[in-house]
Amino acid sequence: MIALFRNPIYSKLFAANFLSQLGTVVGNMAFAYYLVDRFSTRPSLATMAELMYSLPTLAVFWIVGVIADLINRKWIAVYSDWIRAGLTLLLLLFVHYDVIFMCFLILFLRSAVSKFFGPAEMGLLQGSIKPEQYVQASGLNQMITGIFLLFGMSLGATAYYYLGIKGAIIVDCFSFILSGILLSFCQFSETALMPNGKKRLRDLRFAMLIKDFRQGLDYIIKFKLLLMLVSGFLFFGIINGVFAVLPIFTMKYKLSPDNYIVHSSLITIFLGIGFLIGSIIGPIFIRRFSRANVLIAGLFMSSIIIIALGTTNDLWAYLPIVLLAGITIAPVNIALGSWMPELVTPQNIGKVNALIEPVMMLGHSLALGFVALAFPAFITITWLHYILGICTIIVSTSYLIGLPPLLRVKAQAEGDTVKQHSS
Repeated sequence: MIALFRNPIYSKLFAANFLSQLGTVVGNMAFAYYLVDRFSTRPSLATMAELMYSLPTLAVFWIVGVIADLINRKWIAVYSDWIRAGLTLLLLLFVHYDVIFMCFLILFLRSAVSKFFGPAEMGLLQGSIKPEQYVQASGLNQMITGIFLLFGMSLGATAYYYLGIKGAIIVDCFSFILSGILLSFCQFSETALMPNGKKRLRDLRFAMLIKDFRQGLDYIIKFKLLLMLVSGFLFFGIINGVFAVLPIFTMKYKLSPDNYIVHSSLITIFLGIGFLIGSIIGPIFIRRFSRANVLIAGLFMSSIIIIALGTTNDLWAYLPIVLLAGITIAPVNIALGSWMPELVTPQNIGKVNALIEPVMMLGHSLALGFVALAFPAFITITWLHYILGICTIIVSTSYLIGLPPLLRVKAQAEGDTVKQHSS
């Protein structure tokens, strides 16, 4: 881990990723509190705001990965940050004049631009560290996630409480600007920046983009192990979609209606602590038991824990179970996050990462749409937890059945390759 931070490029990438996520988390959480606080009788507005974060993936997924594999990845990431900063200033204007429809439109556009950051950043990361460091880097990324789970909702609540929604939005803007500045000072190798050769934006044609998108899709379909892993992301999207609003809704409408701001922050604090613990022990378990075993066992244990959360009616019993959920989910994310750059070639990492996003966000959007329509008229908070648990059991079972034979085929193919080279 120390060796990673001795790499100045990785250190700047890590800091830029942190700031970019900070700019997203603080504003999004503050805006959710703003909607729930101001429109308390209309919880669907908070769900609609979450949809504005997820739906753009379905609009731009076919181009973001292709762009990341063809154009200079550094400037894709930089301009993604800076354009979001400009859109954030527009959001501030529309919040000031109380134009909610335009706020939702800006959230949609800002989220669409953010989708270009991930594939570009992953490509830069893959080209800047050694393959044996992927697990460590994935663990550190999970620690960032844990930190934002630990402090994200609290930061959003604090910013909203002390700075107001406008102050929180200004924090967003500065975070995006700083992230872009950090990335602009990084010096990457040509293979990390443009693994498929030098191309400029004006050189791109629509037919070329469609051709590259199809190549990425064919790459996943023909790579059965990768296809199996990617298929599970639909259910991960459903899980993330429900959980995007679950902490606030659980406190507001079930466990703590009068103190939901404080106690919903406690949920993310306990989940974040669990993520930090899981991020530390995850790489150890992966080295000891393999990625597949950690993935399957972690998902199964998570499903049992999530169902247990649904049966709990006491706040102080709920929080320790949330801690356990964080501990079991983090190793699952590390297993997946470190597996992808190892399986996928640098020339295709952007396209594959961009194709994972829409699968996940399709589930995310379907889940949020379902919550907006069904809660609280047809389903309860308890059943939202049960739905999460059932989805997690489905993914765990499918991986248990499908992964072992695919791993055997992969190991046999690698063995045959080694024999051919030795002979």
